[in-house]
Amino acid sequence: AIVPLMAQHHHPRAVEATTKYFLTQATAAAVILFASTTNAWTTGEWDMTNMSNPTATAMILAALALKIGLAPMHFWMPEVLQGLDLLTGLILSTWQKLAPLALIIQTAQAFDPLLLSALGLTSTLVGGWGGLNQTQLRKILAYSSIAHMGWMIIILQYAPQLTLLALLMYVLMTSAAFLTLKFSSATKINTLATIWSKSPMLTTTAALVLLSLGGLPPLTGFMPKWFILQELAKQGLPLTATVMALAALISLYFYLRLCYTMTLTISPNITTS
Repeated sequence: AIVPLMAQHHHPRAVEATTKYFLTQATAAAVILFASTTNAWTTGEWDMTNMSNPTATAMILAALALKIGLAPMHFWMPEVLQGLDLLTGLILSTWQKLAPLALIIQTAQAFDPLLLSALGLTSTLVGGWGGLNQTQLRKILAYSSIAHMGWMIIILQYAPQLTLLALLMYVLMTSAAFLTLKFSSATKINTLATIWSKSPMLTTTAALVLLSLGGLPPLTGFMPKWFILQELAKQGLPLTATVMALAALISLYFYLRLCYTMTLTISPNITTS
């Protein structure tokens, strides 16, 4: 159903993004089907909630990670998001995450804890590193999405309710960010420097939303990160918690860069000076 929305502009980029998206999602769906068949073949059970075949569970996790764009299966995400309109991009990075995440949460107990932790850590790190050098806002938001998904996955095995909390906060903040960009039709960092003269109030709130996405207290985006780190420490995983916190700092850098360009510079003299 989302394919016509993605291809509606008939731009070569949009069509390319649609094709990439369709191929990744179809691949993931086929792998899920294959894994559940394998599970049924070995155990005689079609029930998804208590899978016992390790091969099948690993394959299902890989397929669902591909669907929501967790690293190292994230490569389609920035490319696809970059080719789309901002509103379609909003649907892609919020609504389209719900179904795969629902499946992941339901089958979470069957997955290998090490695999989940590895996916979560690589996603937060890749989401941080990838966004550093970008100038395109949609790509930055795509990497931010990858990092947030990593936060959700890392805590899944210990406290699934925190995964839901992080998802809710992520959807709210990402929607706010995308709608702000849509309102000002900004797709590059340079465009952000000119928004303040047109709508100062929106610029102020947008800066707050970006800092919230980065996870700065006392903004709302800090809450899920705080709870997740606290839970990881409770579970006796200080090293994981530390790496996650440092990865959050990496991605904070590019949110700060957006904030800086948006609220602290006047149009011709942007970031470098």
